[in-house]
Amino acid sequence: MLTAEGCRGRIARFLDRLRPTAPVVLGDPLHLVYFADAYWDPFSLGADFGGRLQIDPDGKTTLHYDSRAPKSVDAAFADARDITKWYDGQSPGRGNRRLIGGISPETPPEIHAIIEELRRAKDPDELDSLRRCMRVTEAGQAWALANVRPGMTEIDVYAGIVAECTKAAGHPVVVYGDFAVSPGSAKRGGAATDRVVRAGETLILDFSVVIRGYRSDFTNTLVVGAVPTTEQRRLFDLCTAAMAAGEAELKAGAKCQTVYDAVRGIFDGAGVADHFPHHAGHGLGLSHPEAPFFVRDSTETLVEGDVVTLEPGLYVDGVGGIRIEHNYAITPEGYERLSHHALAPN
Repeated sequence: MLTAEGCRGRIARFLDRLRPTAPVVLGDPLHLVYFADAYWDPFSLGADFGGRLQIDPDGKTTLHYDSRAPKSVDAAFADARDITKWYDGQSPGRGNRRLIGGISPETPPEIHAIIEELRRAKDPDELDSLRRCMRVTEAGQAWALANVRPGMTEIDVYAGIVAECTKAAGHPVVVYGDFAVSPGSAKRGGAATDRVVRAGETLILDFSVVIRGYRSDFTNTLVVGAVPTTEQRRLFDLCTAAMAAGEAELKAGAKCQTVYDAVRGIFDGAGVADHFPHHAGHGLGLSHPEAPFFVRDSTETLVEGDVVTLEPGLYVDGVGGIRIEHNYAITPEGYERLSHHALAPN
């Protein structure tokens, strides 16, 4: 969970950069979480509505929202609250709900840019929130490793993972990502469908758990109900080696291009780089993906406090797709790995 102290620190750094002479009003849901832990529970009647956070030049904050906001907003940190009655279940609603308390103002691009830069270096309370997401996601990955069998549908797998993540969290959570068989280059992931999973197929499980806006993102690939073939094992081992090569470059001050090149270099050396069509990883936090990005033409540099992923993958027709992924917090000397799920093709 975020803390009042963490929110005050983020507001102070924001005001130090912007130096406003008038109140700043923010409506982006990510900004409201980042500065006030004001989170609109997606499992509520208020899921599609939000609020506004006013930050005065002296740091005082006022949270504006309507009276039907979910209880998750009660935990927000704000010096004052402006709650407007919209509908009480007994008398007519007061017009369009978005015009009452939840309409979001347009945020100038320069403010977005400042906040995006500030969000790169995660505070201790943000890391605590991310670690909570990781532990819940690990429970879902462990369930899949122990329970996925031929004859299940992709939706069966998804439902089992969601149930396990919900139980681990102790409350409903958003779980999204890839829950799909990958036959190779034709399909590298996707939402779960009613497709039946057959023995020997590679099932990519690349999913995130969202808790109060923060999220995980890590991957395992299962060879369902069979011993991996020699080629499937080779692809998995190459992905493992590529991840290790990327890890060796992770530290504050490292060029993101260098990290990408390290991952791709393993595939180049094995003659399979043409089967690696996507980024080598990306930033993670309140959104997914977010800066920085490990890509072919990167111009970014890692900073202390970045939270990033490494996700090498290979997709070979007639063999299947294999992708793995871990999450890391960047330190001056290297990294702290935040995810601890087992990587195994089963």
